[in-house]
Amino acid sequence: MAPRVALTTDIGEGLGRWSLGDDDALLEIVTSANIACGFHGGDPGIMRRTCAISVKNNVAIGAQVSYRDLHGFGRRYIAVPGPELRDDLLYQMGALEVFARLAGGKVDYVRAHGALWNVATKNTEHAQALVDATLEFNRDLPLLAAVDTEVWRLGTDAGLRMVAEAFVDRAYTPEGLLQSRSEPNALLTDADAAAARAVQMVTEGHLTANDGSEVKVTADALLVHCDTPGAVDIARKTRAALEAAGVELYPIR
Repeated sequence: MAPRVALTTDIGEGLGRWSLGDDDALLEIVTSANIACGFHGGDPGIMRRTCAISVKNNVAIGAQVSYRDLHGFGRRYIAVPGPELRDDLLYQMGALEVFARLAGGKVDYVRAHGALWNVATKNTEHAQALVDATLEFNRDLPLLAAVDTEVWRLGTDAGLRMVAEAFVDRAYTPEGLLQSRSEPNALLTDADAAAARAVQMVTEGHLTANDGSEVKVTADALLVHCDTPGAVDIARKTRAALEAAGVELYPIR
């Protein structure tokens, strides 16, 4: 059986008159869209438009939820109690669901953005808030996360369908986690190299960490960030390389 993978992008992350990345071009390439829900980026108009284009292009709609951190683009840790975070996440999921339904679709899955994604790999309270919000919103929805993290463990224990997520355009540590954006060479901007590594992750199950060591990785969903320099070229070459390797691309539903 040929390997399968979803190609996703974080998208709809502009605000008001400001845009971030070429959303239209990316939505013609990816199979699944991680749409910002207003707490780190995005606003009602952008959410509505992004959902409409996603449905038109048969792209799955993911609720990309975050800490309440517009000024920091969701990339700062917020020490919020678990129950309050859970409700913030539910609020975001519900907001996106309205615009998804108006477009003729629905929210198909959930993923965390930025600092919340990183914190939930190890922090039990915030990982549990993410799992609980997904369960209360719709327990049938897939939740994207990295394998062997705290959120993966809790989601699996709760009976959620967990989808193993890996990153096309980010450097990894020897522990299999993401290298901090504050450090040099945290982003992979060479489209050919990023595409080749994506194929390796899907077909061989490993990648080279930032110290040169080999790290096991499970990749059922591959993410390209819309704000990475050259994101459209990275996404396009990644899709072409995956298809050339016989990998089936699918939307997360």
